Amino acid sequence: MPESLVIQDLYVYPIKSLAGIRLSKAKVEERGFELDRRWMLVDKSGKFISQRKLPMMAMIQVEIGDDSLKAYHISHPEDRIRIPFDADRGEISSVKVWDDEMPARLVNSQIDEWFSKKLGVSVRLVKMPDTTERKVDPRYAVNGESVSFADGMPYLMIGQKSLADLNSRLEVPVPMNRFRPNIVFSGGRPFVEDSWAKIQIGEVGFQVLKPCARCIMTTVDQDTGIKAAEPLKTLATYRKVGNKILFGQNMVALSTGAIKVGDKLKSM
Repeated sequence: MPESLVIQDLYVYPIKSLAGIRLSKAKVEERGFELDRRWMLVDKSGKFISQRKLPMMAMIQVEIGDDSLKAYHISHPEDRIRIPFDADRGEISSVKVWDDEMPARLVNSQIDEWFSKKLGVSVRLVKMPDTTERKVDPRYAVNGESVSFADGMPYLMIGQKSLADLNSRLEVPVPMNRFRPNIVFSGGRPFVEDSWAKIQIGEVGFQVLKPCARCIMTTVDQDTGIKAAEPLKTLATYRKVGNKILFGQNMVALSTGAIKVGDKLKSM
């Protein structure tokens, strides 16, 4: 009898490139899980800032409350900033994620100052209004989906066995948080997710679009903000296709609803 595939972990990253949050259940929306990457830090020109440029962003933790986010630096948990969910009445500004330009709302200058102080560079926090439509690359979209401030796709899925396979090749194993997935499942063989076209989790369907090309962010230790060569160096020895290093699968949701840890995953 084939081994069951079960949802092991669910993650959201409310503020792009800051620490992620593990959830027991998540609400599936078109542009990603509810709250996932709906906020983002930008420079004075409106361009997104990530751990690629500022690895210490990993050190800022985020918590989800009833009506707000709370952010704090891991070394000073007592110094917290509150970011109300409805703090999006500021002026509209144009922001950029890679080649995509879109309108976003400036949140609050005091919040900007807090983040700028913690990161040592001048940044502004923006929120994506519901009215902003940032379209998924039409080469991959199924129904003209929109996406949040994520790099390009609403959902990223990785099998725990795929990470185990990588760690068997590393001198020092790395945790799953290096890869910032939304959905982690247990069971199956390593990289079984590469062979899927559609999956069902609970009552929600997903279309598997394409492998995720990995970048230098995977080399940032999410507990210390320190960069090293691994795991990208080892991944390049056996997961390179053309000039891209592939790990995990990008997806869009084919329906909305809720999924939870412990749900069965079925490939279709």
